[in-house]
Amino acid sequence: MLPPFLSHGDLVAIVATARKITPVELAGAVQLLEDAGLRVRFGDTIGLVNNQLAGSDVARATDLNKQLADPEVKAILCARGGYGSVRMVDGVDWSLLKTQPKWIIGFSDFTVLHAHAHKHTGVATLHAEMAFNFGKEGKDPLSFTALLQVLQGHTVDYPLVPHRFNRGKSLQGELVGGNLSVLYSLLGSSSMPDLKGKILFLEDLDEYLYHMDRMMMGLKRAGKLEGLAGLIVGGMTDMKDNAIAFGRDAEQIVFDAVDEYGYPLLFGFPAGHTALNMPIVFGGEIELRIPQ
Repeated sequence: MLPPFLSHGDLVAIVATARKITPVELAGAVQLLEDAGLRVRFGDTIGLVNNQLAGSDVARATDLNKQLADPEVKAILCARGGYGSVRMVDGVDWSLLKTQPKWIIGFSDFTVLHAHAHKHTGVATLHAEMAFNFGKEGKDPLSFTALLQVLQGHTVDYPLVPHRFNRGKSLQGELVGGNLSVLYSLLGSSSMPDLKGKILFLEDLDEYLYHMDRMMMGLKRAGKLEGLAGLIVGGMTDMKDNAIAFGRDAEQIVFDAVDEYGYPLLFGFPAGHTALNMPIVFGGEIELRIPQ
């Protein structure tokens, strides 16, 4: 179920589901959104402080519920990532999203909300840049421009390049996934979506290579990598190694874990903790050609 696309003058609510953030830190994002013809509202969590979190778990869930319940709010944009969404996900009234679909937007730690929404509501969500990164130095402005295009129902061009691990001619199916570390942490929980027959997207940041291998092996042994319609791998950014090298880079680790299954593979997709973080619709049907 695709939420309604946005029009000029629609209201976007910015909430913090994880790490704390101040209104000053979001001033640039507000200006960009308003310049694009949208109205912006801060959720109650913006400015709250609970150590590194934006208020208590109850406060963060309550804020998200408030925005989900408000018919004037057409999209809910996560302020920033970090850690904490898993602590509040069970306090969210997901029936609100089912009865009144609207875009919820974020990535990284926000993966738990994408996954839970996918499993329990059937409403599409948007894996995309978060407000804190809008206009930030080192970030490609196309990330924000493309996000607006998707929210307004326009077609977006994705720059894809050949990769040594790409396999197959095309990918077609329903897209799910997100941050590898977060997905791995959801194994056995009520938030872990069914991946069978889906195209899985994975990205990650700042992990030791042996941690990467552990997570891929965990997903594989749990049966989550078998029976996919395909795999898309985004940014595997700033990975770390030990003094004694693990011997494989992040992309080799992912490829080795899924090689035996034979489904189509696309590496180097421009999404994740990268300068260019293109928006992708989770729960949406996609079709793309795989460059060789």
